[in-house]
Amino acid sequence: MMFMVVMLLLAMYINGIPYGKDYWLLLFANLAIFSYLGESMQLYRVLRAGQFTLRIMLLFAVLSISFLLTVFMLFLMKEAETYSRLTLMSWYLLSLFSFIGWRLIYRKIKHQRYANGFGLRKVAIIGLTPSGLKLQEQINKHKEMGLKCIGFFDDRTEERLAEHSDQLIGKVQEAVEMAQRNEINKLYICLPLLAEKRIANIIHELGDSTVDVLLVPDFLLKNLMHANVSSVGNIDTISVFESPLSGIKEFYKRTFDILFSACALIGISPVLIGVALAIKLTSPGPILFRQDRYGLDGKRIGVYKFRSMKVMENKDVVVQATKGDSRITPVGAFIRRTSLDELPQFFNVLIGDMSVVGPRPHAVAHNEEYRKQVDYYMLRHKVRPGITGWAQINGWRGETDTLEKMEKRIEYDLEYIRNWSLWLDIKIIFLTFFKGFVNKNAY
Repeated sequence: MMFMVVMLLLAMYINGIPYGKDYWLLLFANLAIFSYLGESMQLYRVLRAGQFTLRIMLLFAVLSISFLLTVFMLFLMKEAETYSRLTLMSWYLLSLFSFIGWRLIYRKIKHQRYANGFGLRKVAIIGLTPSGLKLQEQINKHKEMGLKCIGFFDDRTEERLAEHSDQLIGKVQEAVEMAQRNEINKLYICLPLLAEKRIANIIHELGDSTVDVLLVPDFLLKNLMHANVSSVGNIDTISVFESPLSGIKEFYKRTFDILFSACALIGISPVLIGVALAIKLTSPGPILFRQDRYGLDGKRIGVYKFRSMKVMENKDVVVQATKGDSRITPVGAFIRRTSLDELPQFFNVLIGDMSVVGPRPHAVAHNEEYRKQVDYYMLRHKVRPGITGWAQINGWRGETDTLEKMEKRIEYDLEYIRNWSLWLDIKIIFLTFFKGFVNKNAY
């Protein structure tokens, strides 16, 4: 954030603005907003290798939104005339270019050092196993991590290791001794978890070294909902199925939901009135329809929608709408195809039953049907259901007339939950305007 301080001073100097308390207050306000958004959107989290572009996009988003909110705050407080618009714009552009420029320069210098063999950290892998081989592949693929794999250590004979035996450079004890002599920087243990006692002995011996020791489990990590190490008393635990939204993250998402849904309801109020009148004038029955769905933690909630059918099904058996469905009214066909029928769900967001972004809520009857057929189906209820979602903008919206379609929808829902960030929510909302409203599969 030092860049933002320096760039404000530079912008004021360029535009001939004297230094005063007004600009210092503005600086502190902007830094507070930037810090909040940076933490919310996980700007400084450790990204996976090969995601430098995502880091730049995140930085651009956080910086731009923080400046827009700062200007909006000045407008609401009627203080906008106190500040030079040219100085504010100069400050934003200088901060943006300095942030991005520094990251590009630093990345170039770091890569050049690694390419010349400077600063590389030596890595040894215990266990010539499938997980060990995949780890080596990723190390060799992503040179920007600055890791150099010196080889594998395994106690098995070359005959048992088959075609990969040429990569074996020693026994496990040799790796331990190298670590104790500080000849390596990182040591990955890629043994099957069934070898619990063997792993415990290795870790115990490595306690007499300063090497970084990392354990690579051999089970399917992709099935972990939120891999997080915590403890109960002095017992360590690894979460398998746990919502990523807890504590301050839950506060961030809920704050965003309230602000966005309140602004959205104000902005779309003419549309809401127009759709309500069209429904009332073209078919008998209520304007809104409240259907039971499963919400957070599998609890039942009532989800509001504009009525698009002649009937209002909310029973143990609900027949999904299909192409040419006779139950759908003429107005209903249009509002379903354009997702206008879902706009009242912003009220659900305000009262806390739903979120702006999340897995779409299914009818209770469909939940009971598919939870028995699709693995990990109910894990989608570890977060609040949403008006739009990752599955919807990727084309898995509308009728799920085959098990494969539902499986793909759940796959994207779980991917969203595993990778949640405020930046991802903003990205999904943005893409919804282009991909989420109109869909050929929505009847």
